[in-house]
Amino acid sequence: MPKKEIFLTSEGFLNLENELNTLKFERRPKVLDLLKEARALGDLSENSEYDAALNEQESVENRIKEIEYTLEHATIIEEAKGDKVGIGSTVVLQYDGEEDEEEYKIVGSQEADPFNNKISNESPIATAILNKKVGSTVEVASPDGVYKVKIVSIA
Repeated sequence: MPKKEIFLTSEGFLNLENELNTLKFERRPKVLDLLKEARALGDLSENSEYDAALNEQESVENRIKEIEYTLEHATIIEEAKGDKVGIGSTVVLQYDGEEDEEEYKIVGSQEADPFNNKISNESPIATAILNKKVGSTVEVASPDGVYKVKIVSIA
């Protein structure tokens, strides 16, 4: 199976680098201290503090590996320029039959945050509007059925 391409904005890349540094230089040392303290309590077979610290260590180490992999394999996307929707574009859409408009930023799946109108390039709506121009009306296939959106502007 081919590797899935990872897209990040420069802001998303920086956020992951900051998280990685926090994990490596703040959380990891704290977890190691917790492990030392728990070991000092004696019998490890019935030591819930030790078990909790081990679980925390596993969680931290797994997240570090995940972030390192992502950063190593990421493609940095810049603000899309031009007259077509691309990854990095901010688009204003109007849903069929509605007067209100919605603004979305198309980002990679790692940065998707629908509550802040950042949608993944793999989402149904982004897939439908990618490479389309202002004024285009496209059909979006969603789990709830097909609906139409019009691209009002691209930035």
